[in-house]
Amino acid sequence: MPSGIRPIDVLLERAGVRGHQRAPSDSKEFHEVTKRDALRLLEHDVDRLLETTEKARQPALKAEMGRFADLFGRFIQEEGPALDWNKIQKLPENAVMNYSNLKSPKNEQIRNMLDKLVVIKLNGGLGTSMGCHGPKSVIPVRSDLTFLDLTVQQIEHLNKTYDANVPLVLMNSFNTDEDTEKIVRKYKGFRVQIHTFNQSCFPRISREHYLPVAKDFDVEKDMEAWYPPGHGDFYDTFRNSGLLKKFIEEGREYCFLSNIDNLGATVDLNILNKLVGEERATTPVEFVMEVTDKTRADVKGGTLIQMENKLRLLEIAQVPPEHVDDFKSVKTFKFFNTNNIWANLAAIDRVLRERTLNMEIIVNNKTLENGTRVIQLETAVGAAMKCFDGAIGINVPRSRFLPVKKSSDLLLVMSNLYTLKNGSLVMSPQRMFPTTPLVKLGENHFSKVKEFLGRFANIPDIIELDHLTVSGDVTFGRGVSLRGTVIIIANYGDRIDIPAGAILENKIVSGNMRILDH
Repeated sequence: MPSGIRPIDVLLERAGVRGHQRAPSDSKEFHEVTKRDALRLLEHDVDRLLETTEKARQPALKAEMGRFADLFGRFIQEEGPALDWNKIQKLPENAVMNYSNLKSPKNEQIRNMLDKLVVIKLNGGLGTSMGCHGPKSVIPVRSDLTFLDLTVQQIEHLNKTYDANVPLVLMNSFNTDEDTEKIVRKYKGFRVQIHTFNQSCFPRISREHYLPVAKDFDVEKDMEAWYPPGHGDFYDTFRNSGLLKKFIEEGREYCFLSNIDNLGATVDLNILNKLVGEERATTPVEFVMEVTDKTRADVKGGTLIQMENKLRLLEIAQVPPEHVDDFKSVKTFKFFNTNNIWANLAAIDRVLRERTLNMEIIVNNKTLENGTRVIQLETAVGAAMKCFDGAIGINVPRSRFLPVKKSSDLLLVMSNLYTLKNGSLVMSPQRMFPTTPLVKLGENHFSKVKEFLGRFANIPDIIELDHLTVSGDVTFGRGVSLRGTVIIIANYGDRIDIPAGAILENKIVSGNMRILDH
């Protein structure tokens, strides 16, 4: 929604009261009536949509649309900024544990600990931003292995090593469900039980009239009219799938949840030991958010704050405009959220039963291909932190945050910076410092995976690289080594071919350099 425009302003306009007109004297009551009207109109439109689907599906869809209407109802009630900046308290000393203070479990206890764990991967995203079709989880990232292959390898290795039975659960969206179901069949012979469930499918609403843009419930026919409402939807849909109840009855206690494209999010036995092992606290820790030290590259990432004596996640979208610079400050907010979450299953069940789950709404503005401006209402899984007792942050090494969002990330994970060990990426001991290089590859020539791969005869040696910027039409020959700070800029219409075997150390290359066969 544009800055300064509140849901109520749009609703008043729909009701015929423009901003410059005087509202009735008891305008508070008028506002309430207008809001009720908006919710009633939306519910009426949703009922119309439900009538377009077959009778057998209607009960389940009605429950899903009920959750959507609740979200919309909360959205139109919100006025002004979502957060009172002055209520932010200093983080208590014990709010964020240092990972280095965690103790490793004894070998003989590990199997028992693992049998209390469920691994959940958020698998709702498509690979379109990287020029790939289908779920992002099936993009090959290393040695022709996909995100999903690596995840299955990691968990199978745990199960084999400790004779355990850690299940893998994939939360799909309507975008990824069908393809994922076909792909998981290939893991039948592996020592991993794989379960899947779908997050909700909510209708996008028009910014003009606050009603769904969908004409009927045929999602396949008009995919643009629907959206998966963020990973905060996990709690409800996990319970509704029956998996939460199943795992609690099996005696499992915690889930470890992370994005499937974060290659650093592996099961950590030291954290698990803190939750279910010898190091278990006397007061249960119901929720753990892994955070890591913020750098200048992470200034927009969510951070941890203390408010009303509860630890909670603060996202940039909640920050009043005059405090955005404070939010981005590395000194004021030292940590950012990796979205690696450990949550107690019985506690999830409790907050859902008691209806105390409350996550801030993220308003995501989009424009459809036909020019229609829409709003999608989302929630973030980490925003539920304040609803749990004994929640803590754990400041983990940067190696536990290795997301692949762009081709520049792909360059890092495909390079000799890492070795692959049982599905996990391990940084090479030859790297002198634990931080990864800062890599920026030009959007026009490197953003799509196929194009990116076509520009490298093989991935350069980057063990000693600090910073790489590449812009324009640039290709790399076989066996290139990049060290220190390297900047390569091909001007518009020019091309630069970095020759095979070249060693570039603290170099700026610009202009035109072509190598032609003769």
